[in-house]
Amino acid sequence: MIRTPLRPLARILDARRKGENPDAIERENIRLRIEEQRDRTRRRAEGRLLVLAGLFLAGFIVIGGQMAVLAQSEPAEPRSEASGARILAQRADITDRKGRVLATNFDTFSLYAQPPQMIDPEGAAVKLAAIFPDLDAKRLRRDFTGKRKFLWLRRTLSPEQKQAVHDIGEPGLLFGPREMRLYPNGRMAAHVLGGAGFGTEGVSAAEVVGVAGIEKALDARLRDPARAHEPLRLSLDLSVQAALEKVLAGGMSIMNARGAAGILMEVQTGEIVAIASLPDFDPNNRPAAAIEGKPDDSPLFNRAVQGVYELGSTFKTFTIAQALERGQITPETIINTQSPMTWGKYSIRDFHNYGRELSVSQVLVKSSNVGTARIAIETGAERQRAFLGALGLLDPVQLEITEAGGSQPLLPSNWSELSTMTISYGHGLAISPLHLAAAYATVVGGGRKVTPTLLHDAARAPGPRVISEATSATMRAMLRQVVTDGTASLAEVPGYSVGGKTGTADKPAPGGGYADDKVIATFAGMFPADDPKYVIVVTLDEPVETSGDEPRRTAGWTAVPVAAEIIRRTAPLLGLRPAIEQAGAAAIRRVAN
Repeated sequence: MIRTPLRPLARILDARRKGENPDAIERENIRLRIEEQRDRTRRRAEGRLLVLAGLFLAGFIVIGGQMAVLAQSEPAEPRSEASGARILAQRADITDRKGRVLATNFDTFSLYAQPPQMIDPEGAAVKLAAIFPDLDAKRLRRDFTGKRKFLWLRRTLSPEQKQAVHDIGEPGLLFGPREMRLYPNGRMAAHVLGGAGFGTEGVSAAEVVGVAGIEKALDARLRDPARAHEPLRLSLDLSVQAALEKVLAGGMSIMNARGAAGILMEVQTGEIVAIASLPDFDPNNRPAAAIEGKPDDSPLFNRAVQGVYELGSTFKTFTIAQALERGQITPETIINTQSPMTWGKYSIRDFHNYGRELSVSQVLVKSSNVGTARIAIETGAERQRAFLGALGLLDPVQLEITEAGGSQPLLPSNWSELSTMTISYGHGLAISPLHLAAAYATVVGGGRKVTPTLLHDAARAPGPRVISEATSATMRAMLRQVVTDGTASLAEVPGYSVGGKTGTADKPAPGGGYADDKVIATFAGMFPADDPKYVIVVTLDEPVETSGDEPRRTAGWTAVPVAAEIIRRTAPLLGLRPAIEQAGAAAIRRVAN
């Protein structure tokens, strides 16, 4: 910037020549300079005011827009955020196939103590012990008055407990927001759900993680933030599950059984509609794992999946189905059933003497061990093993719960000819009830292998073919005869044609051999028999039916009536209409197996 001199020499000299006062030039230049500075200052101030006005206008627009958004939103209680990294606690709900909640999340509080901030630590210890009987007042007093600066007291609190602690008025007792897993149906489907606990914990949140069942097996899916809003939909039907559990518990009590398992599964899809193991537990208060005794002494033990048993005569269905598929026999083929059948120093006997010979159909209907063993000998050990493997009976069952990994079948160390005979009628090879349900679904559902699942409407390709549709149809007719004329006559349910097979297997004794008075009683069935929609398996551990003069332990007297009652209760819930039966139906006969 070029400044004009106040007393320019040229003008001063010119003014002196003209006789004018040179000071007037300086005063005039000073006046012009002041006016110029004033105009420049005014223009700068006007620009600043214009910018400030623009900022105020923009601020008012933003605030007004935010107020409009808040006016249209739902009111919510403000929540403070703790400093530090936030622990992600949100977990997807679990529902049944109809969208009814099986597991969800519940907002609660944790309780912790900071002893240095306490005013009356000894009094607080006494009052806390009165609110929480499981807390020891002496230990609390020692912790509160010692050197500890932080102490967890309760991971979760009920609203009543929180209020009671709040009423103590102790500033050193603090609450932290906490999200916990809630199972609103209590014990319902406990072994499927498993339960959840806390992983990484902080005073402001805790990480909810699965500890068993489907909660643990699909933990990553349930904890995925991108899918937290999307419930995990199971194949279970809550109404059917409730009916199955109620009847199974009643049957276990009436039959004086040590434990029980029940499975109801769709034949074509393998979707499990209901599955239960008794005794059970409440996943809201999951008990600690047993550290001594037998595994099945604990209510955490899943008998339907982890329970590996010799399931007796239910295996005769597989033996006959394989022989039919090979063209080795027909339902009318006559089999030598003269009892006992000897093999070296061993003897195979039937429960009753059925005469010198029976047709294949009668071998299944009357449950002849001798007849089944003779069929298996002709089939051969290698072919038998391959067929049972194709049914999935030699490997752990595939299911979306962690416990499925413990369902490894127990196979003979040497699959000899004797093993072939005993396995043909369900001794010498131990599997789980879920193995049995899947294999029966394969046999009666058209012959393609069925894989059980707990997920609803999951995309699944048809399994490989194990037997032909013709063999499957023949087996359905023969299993129906077992109910109308054979060992499962008590499974007859008015309006619903039921087919199936009983199995009564002696339990292994601790010192070797088999117990004389302890059995595993099983019924594996299907309904409706002409076009099976569902497979049912009921297993009772050490049942004893005592209504008669002598105790009865066979499946025909124990597992079969329980299964029949389950079908009677659940068939209407499954949308199956009862058929009108013709008069003169076969009379119920008392049977052995």
